[in-house]
Amino acid sequence: MTFGIADLSVIPMRREKSERSEMVSQLLFGEVYEVLEEEDKWLNIRLLHDNCCGWIDRKAYKKVGGEFVEKYQSSDQLIMSEVFNLVVKKGDWENKMIVAGSVLPFYDAYARTLMIGDEEYVVKGFLREVGIESLRELLIQYALMFYNAPYRWGGRTPNGVDGAGLVQMVYRLAGIAIPRYIDQQAGAGQVLSFLEEAQPGDLAFFGDSSGAVTHVGILWEQGRIIHASGKVRVDKIDHHGIFNEDLKRYTHTLKVVRQIF
Repeated sequence: MTFGIADLSVIPMRREKSERSEMVSQLLFGEVYEVLEEEDKWLNIRLLHDNCCGWIDRKAYKKVGGEFVEKYQSSDQLIMSEVFNLVVKKGDWENKMIVAGSVLPFYDAYARTLMIGDEEYVVKGFLREVGIESLRELLIQYALMFYNAPYRWGGRTPNGVDGAGLVQMVYRLAGIAIPRYIDQQAGAGQVLSFLEEAQPGDLAFFGDSSGAVTHVGILWEQGRIIHASGKVRVDKIDHHGIFNEDLKRYTHTLKVVRQIF
């Protein structure tokens, strides 16, 4: 098997082998993947943490060996929770602005270094201590970190995120692995019978007239929901669905509420 690691801040993953093709997701700095197929200019990859697949430009390919990947997967890797941060390749001028959700492989807190393959980077920015005991409070804190981020199909970053990407990244930052796509997320966890049973951090799913799940958001307190619709926003929710106060109407019909943990 052939493996790679992202040594760029954000790498688009395409449905087809074309820059014009739909972006299905994004590969973030420090994430490891398996190469499934190689073309002249493109690689078909599978992310190891969530099995998401797509095509990336070969120019963004950074190869790593199986031994590196084995050690990477067998040890806990730090996931960066700051919105943005700066890492610099040691002994070089090359610096990279990375985003929340990036992985800092083999991070050494004393030396502030990490490893991308055989190359050492130094973290120049501040890495904060979260200091929140409640996991549910932590989920809401991370969700609000994306507040006002623009909606972007396939996006996973504060620069642009889709609904399922927002949910996955918020949970990932809190140390909980869930699938990338909304139809997969809608099958995770336990169904709650009533919206009133939900707690902050639980997920609400919404559907269309055909019954298909088309939208997801993170429930907050007092009948509010954090979701990506045009941008990451906070709206009211009741048993009918999401009520957009700007538009003064319901925009999404509630289908099911799920507790993931």
